[in-house]
Amino acid sequence: MKLSQVVEHIEPEQIINSNELKNIEIKGISYNSKTTKKDDIFVCLVGEHVDGHAFAINAQEKGASAIVTQKTVEGINIPVLIVKDTQLVLAQISSVFYGFPSEKLRLIGVTGTNGKTTVTHLVENIFEQAGIECGLIGTLGQRLSSKDEYVSTKHTTPQSPELHEAFRNMLDSGIKHVVMEVSSHALEQHRVGGCLFDAAALTNLTQDHLDYHITMDNYFKAKSKLFIALKDSKENNKYAVINKDDSNAERFIQATPDKVRIITYGIENQADIIAKNIEYSVYGSKFDCITPIGNKTINLQMTGQFSVYNALAALAIGIGEGIELDTCVRALELTKSVAGRFEVVIREPLIIVDYAHTPDGLANVLNAAKKVVPQNGRLICLFGCGGDRDATKRPKMGGIAENIADVVIITSDNPRSEDPQQIITDILTGIKSLNSDKVQVEIDRRSAIELAIKNAGKDDVIVLAGKGHEDYQILKNETIHFDDREEARKAFKKVYSS
Repeated sequence: MKLSQVVEHIEPEQIINSNELKNIEIKGISYNSKTTKKDDIFVCLVGEHVDGHAFAINAQEKGASAIVTQKTVEGINIPVLIVKDTQLVLAQISSVFYGFPSEKLRLIGVTGTNGKTTVTHLVENIFEQAGIECGLIGTLGQRLSSKDEYVSTKHTTPQSPELHEAFRNMLDSGIKHVVMEVSSHALEQHRVGGCLFDAAALTNLTQDHLDYHITMDNYFKAKSKLFIALKDSKENNKYAVINKDDSNAERFIQATPDKVRIITYGIENQADIIAKNIEYSVYGSKFDCITPIGNKTINLQMTGQFSVYNALAALAIGIGEGIELDTCVRALELTKSVAGRFEVVIREPLIIVDYAHTPDGLANVLNAAKKVVPQNGRLICLFGCGGDRDATKRPKMGGIAENIADVVIITSDNPRSEDPQQIITDILTGIKSLNSDKVQVEIDRRSAIELAIKNAGKDDVIVLAGKGHEDYQILKNETIHFDDREEARKAFKKVYSS
């Protein structure tokens, strides 16, 4: 691609060293000078901790053929395109470079605090049950179908060059439908700029990422951008799926543009799709589902109220896509738990691993687990909180664990640059109990998991919360291999073989 083609689409405020733009070749996109290659266009991103402008000369030395900046940078003798917002322009360049792939896809975005990963996997299964190939992008990675391995994406929603490259690869593989998780960070940072969404779905909106968004209102505004963006879709069938039981439901409905069909779902409030007569067990959930195209009894292999909500959201998308109700229900019923989402690792004592890392997520998982604790059993909750993230949720999560669980073990999660002991102290400020049998602290997560299993009876239920599918732990100076599921099995073997 020629640099002149890029210039046509991004309309820079100023071009420096602008000779012969038509002859300058762009062979790749870079925003990290360490990985910049010859003939890349290097985009200077301004992050929370690092300013890409400081590395523009490094990119030039690596062979970049042009630089995109928000200001003048000294010492650059290749073309410099000065723009107002390099994050937005990075997305625009990515879309141009890969041939506007999202315009040729039917793109469905799922956003919300909790449940995105499960909903996208359920939707993938609904499409495949209907005989339609569907690409998937999200927290676990990206893949072309449920038969494929995940390719890591680093973020829930990849940075725009990787995202548009994934779209292009999916198109080239014959895929025309994609379902993806869309994070609030991605919406705020224009990672999904240049993406034409044909449908958007909301799972829920509860406290998370306030270290970044500061207020819940800002968090809502970030999420609502996905629904506002539906106005750009060129499809006739564009729709928004909204959880009617969420306290912000009406605000999301108001944010949705005119001529976009709205499909609501819920359990407590009147909605287009409703679950009634819900029964929970350790083996799953059963409920009667009322929909605009018929009623069905659904037997999920996943338990908990949050699982029912996730199923309703996916079903609403299936209905929005015009897929038959029987096909949607069959797909939901065939789906087993998604990796690290209320995943049963051991049956006796019942050990569950879950990604819950927000106050609402932890409450949902513990309430679901509480329903399957045998009469003489106890609910044991092990959790920690991530470092360099919203600290205000730590005491709240401590209080939630204390109120719902019979035994609470507080440990480390991903402490990152913070002192793990300080994070635990923050959690403890939300706990009222001074009973050492009720609340215990073990800073080492591996030892904490072993402690939980050693102290559990066969009728107890253990929830290992916070890390879910993750197979790493981020410490101050290194990232180590750590998987709650592996550690639970090792500890179980150690405790019960001795």
